[in-house]
Amino acid sequence: MRDRVEELKGLRAGIRSGDPRATGAQHGKGKLTVRERIDLLFDPGTFQELEPLRRHRAQGFGLEDRKPYTDGVAVGWGTVHGRTVFTYAHDFRIFGGALGEAHAQKIHKIMDMA
Repeated sequence: MRDRVEELKGLRAGIRSGDPRATGAQHGKGKLTVRERIDLLFDPGTFQELEPLRRHRAQGFGLEDRKPYTDGVAVGWGTVHGRTVFTYAHDFRIFGGALGEAHAQKIHKIMDMA
């Protein structure tokens, strides 16, 4: 069980850091990554991400071979100046931030929670 917990921690860390090439491209454009933007918005240590392991189910156009975690959107809640806030933010490093089924479902879920 401990091995599985460590595997999950590693997976979450990888999701948080993202693809180094895509991150470099984002920074090269003078832009922050999705989690860098979120970290600037929320009070330190308060953001709780919802469904970071979610993936799309799309077929065709080679998408069945490209199933990144989060499906290109970070959703969650935390506090801003002590007030609870719900948010979603597109991760342009994944499919250019394009909206798909899983992506939209995550946004709807956080809106319902808000």
